[in-house]
Amino acid sequence: MQENAVYIYKCRGEFVKDFVPFVTKFYKDISGGREKVSVDYKSDLERGSLIELLNESFERESRLGYTTVGVHRDELLFGMDGEQIRKVGSQGQQKSFLISLKLAQYSLFKENTKHNPLLLLDDVFDKLDIKRVEFLLNLVSSSTFGQIFITDSNKVRIENILSEIGNESKTVEIEGGVIL
Repeated sequence: MQENAVYIYKCRGEFVKDFVPFVTKFYKDISGGREKVSVDYKSDLERGSLIELLNESFERESRLGYTTVGVHRDELLFGMDGEQIRKVGSQGQQKSFLISLKLAQYSLFKENTKHNPLLLLDDVFDKLDIKRVEFLLNLVSSSTFGQIFITDSNKVRIENILSEIGNESKTVEIEGGVIL
């Protein structure tokens, strides 16, 4: 069990090390550099070996009936300007961060597989101010990204936004499950 836990811990650490630069870059691009974000990986294994941690917590865990230490309790902490983004970020900042996570995942997948995955941005403009929308669209309309599907419940907004970026696009309207 110790070997598997250490393996998982190391793999997650390597993933985060590769992932974070993409997240911070995309957030900076979307926000115009207005805030600084972070992603930190926290694990019990930073405090000692799994065997030691399990021995230390044995009595407590016996009373509780479940394990309180181990890699299953690891966390990713999302920050903005030194605080937890869920506590201090506006809805637009939190949505920008989620989009940055998605774009980072896209980029890491592309880097590792050498293929452009399909990018789906579902109802992405809600909660974003116009500046963030512009930054995001300029970012995803670059040649870095392949085929992109963007959904929006506001037909006029999406048509205006797409006409401003000037890249080739096609708008499809669906109502009641039927393509109009």
